[in-house]
Amino acid sequence: MPRSLPPWTRHFPTWFAPFLTHFRHRAQRTWAPLYVRGLCSAAHRKSMQPLAAVVAPGKEDHIQQFITDSPWSTGPLETLLAQRAEEMLGGKDAVLIIDDTCLTKFGTKSVGVARQYSGQVGKITTCQCLVSLTLAQHELPVPVALRLFLPQEWTHDPARLGAAGVPLEHQLPQTKWELALKELEPVRKVIS
Repeated sequence: MPRSLPPWTRHFPTWFAPFLTHFRHRAQRTWAPLYVRGLCSAAHRKSMQPLAAVVAPGKEDHIQQFITDSPWSTGPLETLLAQRAEEMLGGKDAVLIIDDTCLTKFGTKSVGVARQYSGQVGKITTCQCLVSLTLAQHELPVPVALRLFLPQEWTHDPARLGAAGVPLEHQLPQTKWELALKELEPVRKVIS
């Protein structure tokens, strides 16, 4: 018996439609909603292969190409996301939460993976850390900005950054609070 889809999937195409206008190519407009649906799915693992297997079985290479090789600008998408969050949760009771989120990871190839402190596990561990800005009202949170933090062992190793495909504009050493301030500027223009 096939599993029923979560209720949010029925409304997702309408909700996501405004974001599609910011993708230049038809293939990007095809794979972007599938990728986001995979991120929002109940799939246990959100790495590329397992995620793609859930939303586009047999088309894993297409999703991989969309994420790694298909150029598109995140700025307009992030602005639109902040606008949508403001529409849903804005107002005098809303707060903007700035935090870091660490994802336990192993290996050395994933960008930003290093031994560093993770608040989620309460100790130094091998992980990726992201700086996040989340608009919240009461119990409802909506992430509006997310940036990967690169520890010194990454920013001081140009060969490693190049091999991992980190864009030049993201290779400079920055602290977590510097990343947060950088992300805060465009969000403040949208959120009252």
